[in-house]
Amino acid sequence: MEFKYNTKQRNKTIQGLRSFKDTLPTKIKRIIVRKGEIYSKTLDNWRYIVGNELFKICYPSSFKKSNKFKGSRLNIMVKRGHEVDVEYSKKKIIDKINSFFGYKVIEQIKILNFEGESEVYKEKKGNNVTKNNYNKKISSIKNNKIRDSLKELTQLFRKK
Repeated sequence: MEFKYNTKQRNKTIQGLRSFKDTLPTKIKRIIVRKGEIYSKTLDNWRYIVGNELFKICYPSSFKKSNKFKGSRLNIMVKRGHEVDVEYSKKKIIDKINSFFGYKVIEQIKILNFEGESEVYKEKKGNNVTKNNYNKKISSIKNNKIRDSLKELTQLFRKK
């Protein structure tokens, strides 16, 4: 490997194969190290942190870095109707995250609501798979085998 000293971003670079993090600008690296690492580790270990019951109804949305006056905050998306469960376990989640990282990472948790997937939406999604314009395109195919197999495929989607 050969070292170069004439780059704008770093004092010296290595020519040849480099890891992805070495190719990033230094400002972006600082942001990733500060915010991205905490958030990604929290996402990876979310089931361990909150437990199986809360894992089914909530997930971390974003992580906000601390100011001088406010502490760092974790935004959690919670299914509508389960806010009380998460509200009662806020302190436990904060303690578990801070003990997981080994220092005080999070001081607050903000709960945000979202609607769970409803069955009506799933039914509409399945029915709208094949519309009239797709049926016209399928019927315009000259090869009989391909046309029949596409029609069978659309019928399977309609059943689901």
